[in-house]
Amino acid sequence: MPFRALNYPSHVLCNFRKHSTFSGNMINPVRVALPLSIALQTDQNESLPDSTRSSGSYASSIGGGFLLKQRKGVGIIGGVSVDSTLSFVRKLVALSSDDAGAGLSFVLCSDPGLNKELLHHQRSSFSRTEGLKLDHMSIVENLRSKRVFLESSGACCIAIPCHISQFWHDEVSKGCSVPVLHMGECVARELKEANLRPLEAGSPLRIGVLSTSTTLLTGIYKDKLHNEGFEVVLPDKATMEHTIDPAIEALTKNDVEGAQTLLRIALQVLLVRAVNTVILASDELRELLPQDDPLLKKCIDPMDALARSTIKYAQSAEICS
Repeated sequence: MPFRALNYPSHVLCNFRKHSTFSGNMINPVRVALPLSIALQTDQNESLPDSTRSSGSYASSIGGGFLLKQRKGVGIIGGVSVDSTLSFVRKLVALSSDDAGAGLSFVLCSDPGLNKELLHHQRSSFSRTEGLKLDHMSIVENLRSKRVFLESSGACCIAIPCHISQFWHDEVSKGCSVPVLHMGECVARELKEANLRPLEAGSPLRIGVLSTSTTLLTGIYKDKLHNEGFEVVLPDKATMEHTIDPAIEALTKNDVEGAQTLLRIALQVLLVRAVNTVILASDELRELLPQDDPLLKKCIDPMDALARSTIKYAQSAEICS
């Protein structure tokens, strides 16, 4: 399958099933003028829409509904980490592919400018709630414009595999005609469906959440887990200062072994508080331990839950169409 590219500043990766076409009727399409670089994965015999061959605006082809046919594909907005975004895409493809290798159709938006802005907030503002409240409108507008783009491209649902972006989920998803999946809700729903039992008789079900920022956790996971009846256990200040913060610092110095040791200590601190499982709510922490580490059996990767929920919704939308 060839890739065909159009040169614009930002990036959109489009994946289509083997026998899909670019044509399709959109319901009330929205025309969005976005600077985009498009890589289209198509069959050899498939043709690009006329508007993409010409020098005209790519947005006109979106307005005509050329990307995802009959709302059967998934829209993805990339986050602060390109590696994490691509890891999510690999999960999505692996979990949705059938025996013939055909998986979900998807459109992925990745914007280096947005990535840098999110990274700036991660490094400088997450310890101060005021910073997130005062200086976030440019991020919200950027995320919202990509949401509108994906919505008008025919996505049946939109996934944002980025913990930072989840902070503005309600603002970004407001007015959207298709679901914008919330990572915290996906995790909480799966935990609820797992029918877990408390580790201590008479105690509530406890779920640990481990991240590089406790401020961020409040809106993304704590409220969603509480809504499903779970008690949320967060690392205390001492644990953050003596394990998580040094672990991240060790990573910046390429001391992976030291970072792994500190993460294991932080996990043990939460596990001794009788939590059933620990959510690794950080890109840096999720892939730090080797896959055969016994502690990972007690952990949840939120990206897995988001991928499964995305596939489930997309497949249900396809059945109903």
